[in-house]
Amino acid sequence: MSGTAKETFGSPAALAAKVRTLAPSMTRSMQRVAETVADDPAGSAALTVTGLAERTGTSEATVVRTARVLGYPGYRDLRLALAALAAEQAAGRAPAVTADITVDDPMNGVIAKLAQEEAQCLADTAAGLDTAALEAAAGALAAARRVDVYGIGASNLVAQDLTQKLLRIGLIAHAPADPHLAVTNAVQLRPGDVAIAITHSGRTADVIEPLRVAFEHGATTVAVTGRPDGDIVQYADHILATSSARESELRPAAMSSRTSQLLVVDCLFIGVAQRTYATAAPALSASYEALAHRHAPRDRR
Repeated sequence: MSGTAKETFGSPAALAAKVRTLAPSMTRSMQRVAETVADDPAGSAALTVTGLAERTGTSEATVVRTARVLGYPGYRDLRLALAALAAEQAAGRAPAVTADITVDDPMNGVIAKLAQEEAQCLADTAAGLDTAALEAAAGALAAARRVDVYGIGASNLVAQDLTQKLLRIGLIAHAPADPHLAVTNAVQLRPGDVAIAITHSGRTADVIEPLRVAFEHGATTVAVTGRPDGDIVQYADHILATSSARESELRPAAMSSRTSQLLVVDCLFIGVAQRTYATAAPALSASYEALAHRHAPRDRR
């Protein structure tokens, strides 16, 4: 893939945000390279791979590895992206708010660009999902005595969404927002139960800890994460990878990843509903009927 700055970074802020997100997975020498290109895209674009290695006190191999972590096949592609970004800055174009959206874009343009970005995020997630892991996770959920779903911040919204769906088809599910309560709940799990952790970074301690406890108590564990190499996966029986939209300062990965996380939990829910249809359909119907009067038009007499 040969990229341009507009396609991947959007703005210096977006590049800096990407570097911050990926830094924990880099070696210290790779971090120096990434921080240098983020701090000075124009100056870095003017350097050869040897020049950038000398400037950062690293090796040419480290520069190439850093380019790959940032999403490019090699340094040449990253250098072209940095040059394009520098050219946009020099031309005085409107600063990017998020992805390709600038402060001057009309609202209809914002809608179109975000819709395209969300669609690509969903397509990337669908293409990368491990079907066997998804089937196994859905099967475990369908047979579970109890389900715990762990997530913090934006990921907790997704956890709440999944638990609400499962509750409506008769499963016992919890999504504690308090990390202490999450660990307390996890202690009560045993074989036959399921614990699901949702974390884009794969390194959120408040999500890793309850999943570890659930894993150690014999529950089947599932990780929904944008980083299949993150710390969370060591405690996961099944790994479901997500994608995220391009990030910026106003839309970091933790927020943009929610779109793909919702797709994954919807797939999980449908998989469970298919396996438990005989009981799920009546339960869903009963919950609908119980709430129907709350949605009926009121008599305004």
